Amino acid sequence: MLKPVHDEITRNALAGNFSDRALGAIIAANLSQDRLLALIGHDEYHFDGNAFAQSYAYLEEQRALTVSSLEASDVHSAWSAFGRLIHTAQDFYAHSNYIDLWLACQPDGALPTPAEVDPLDEDLIDTRALRSGRIYLPLDALYFIRAFRPIALRLLPRDSHAWMNLDSAEQGPNFKYAFQAAVKRTKIELDKTVPHLPQDLLKLFVDM
Repeated sequence: MLKPVHDEITRNALAGNFSDRALGAIIAANLSQDRLLALIGHDEYHFDGNAFAQSYAYLEEQRALTVSSLEASDVHSAWSAFGRLIHTAQDFYAHSNYIDLWLACQPDGALPTPAEVDPLDEDLIDTRALRSGRIYLPLDALYFIRAFRPIALRLLPRDSHAWMNLDSAEQGPNFKYAFQAAVKRTKIELDKTVPHLPQDLLKLFVDM
């Protein structure tokens, strides 16, 4: 997802749960995952290239780092780790075909509203039909230069990030489903991270 979209998703999901200072640090770490060095060779940061197992492992690594940093009273590292965690979780919906699969399995061709999207349908999370876009360099890099986008799309295969992404509203109506699923997933990741924290560490984390 584009940086402004990650920002909006995170604010929608977490505003009121953290101080402005904490939320700002979490968002900064989230957006940093889209820096150039984090985009190349790190499929696990973005659920790219069908790296599902690696991405799930990365989520748990960052969750563990969030907790261990709090235990060491290093709250800034905890905010950074959590920001990285939720970036990856949010990208799942924009970089995979999960939304397409979820819409396709609705009964009688019904079209639920984006607010009704289930972000963790167990049948879809584990299905062999689930896949995510591959990064084909240099063509996928050209895709991000608007003037070269039509050329890149003509040359790139349909399993490329360029063809599969729901990174912004430009990608069509399914973006709204990816956005709402990412908001819900961000809340889920927070709920998975904090329930076992002692009260003093929870207060440190939320900074309120």
